[in-house]
Amino acid sequence: MFQEFKEFAMRGNAMDLAVGVIIGGAFGKIVDSVVNDLVMPIVSMLMGGKFDFSNLFVVLGDVPAGTAMTLDALKKAGVPVFAYGNFITILVNFIILAFIIFMMVKQMNRLRKPEAPAPEPETPEDIVLLREIRDSLKK
Repeated sequence: MFQEFKEFAMRGNAMDLAVGVIIGGAFGKIVDSVVNDLVMPIVSMLMGGKFDFSNLFVVLGDVPAGTAMTLDALKKAGVPVFAYGNFITILVNFIILAFIIFMMVKQMNRLRKPEAPAPEPETPEDIVLLREIRDSLKK
């Protein structure tokens, strides 16, 4: 059983998948940074100042006295909140990530050498002879 597992783990596909998952995780962090540190501040500025999607929420329960009306404070107090702002941020992350991956795949496909079409197989000799007979009969 160990030998089978070793063969499976060392197959090219499994190693490619492992590398893809590791690079994907790192790439996800880069996209998170792009959204949170570059895109959202610009969106905030365009929306008229200090605007943060992550603080968009609707309180669904009773708020204990003295609890700040911020998402973090409400979650720490155990108050149920409908945090649609986080969803908007994650949706923007996904759209940017999907667009970047689309552009990468498109570029890779463009850089990949097109495969030369397979040469036509040689016509069998009997077909060639029959064509010659046909052509000579036409004359």
